[in-house]
Amino acid sequence: MKKPRAVLFDAYGTLFDVYSIAMLAEQLFPGQGQRLALLWRDKQIEYTRLITTSNHGAHYQPFWTLTEAALRYAIKVVAPAARTEWATGGFEDHHRALMGQYRHLSGFPETRAVLTALRERGLATGILSNGDPEMLGISVRSAGLEELLDHVISVHPVRLFKTAPEAYALGPAATGVPAAETLFVSSNSWDALAATWYGYQTLWVNRQNAPFEELGTAPHRIGSSLRDVLAYLD
Repeated sequence: MKKPRAVLFDAYGTLFDVYSIAMLAEQLFPGQGQRLALLWRDKQIEYTRLITTSNHGAHYQPFWTLTEAALRYAIKVVAPAARTEWATGGFEDHHRALMGQYRHLSGFPETRAVLTALRERGLATGILSNGDPEMLGISVRSAGLEELLDHVISVHPVRLFKTAPEAYALGPAATGVPAAETLFVSSNSWDALAATWYGYQTLWVNRQNAPFEELGTAPHRIGSSLRDVLAYLD
């Protein structure tokens, strides 16, 4: 493989910690915070797949809208009263508070240092995400990463979510660097797998020490944090 000339990151779960909302979720739903955070994330991704595989994306809705819908579903699972008492039970307020938190997700501790090191090496850097442009812009600005990213690429223009090939094709189109010379970094195993199939060099950030997908294809490298991007390049 050629040495990468660009590094693209998934955003949610890779640069930004989607489970950092669990503490607020626990305050709002005592004893159910972690469960709600996990269910919210799973349903969010399920909705992206449902839309992408149904009628060629004819039912597309922006990622923010799907995130709101997934949270409503998760709340109704962990708090069954919400199914009939949404307005009177204060669940709309809880929903609004959690969505506000999602706009400003915590970055992982090593994110800034790794992006800075990549810029110092002269590599093009960017995000390739399911997120729509507005929510990505808010997340990037909130984390103070604007000056460290050359590209913030949303799937919104193609109205298909990852793992659609059209979504991954947005990376080379934006950077001008072929997929084979681009390192794609994701903490989502399904994302790393599909990016490998597409033709990227891939690094799966396996923070949970989980097994990889059992479909006969492995990522080019497995790490445990974003720091392994630098190890990959070395």
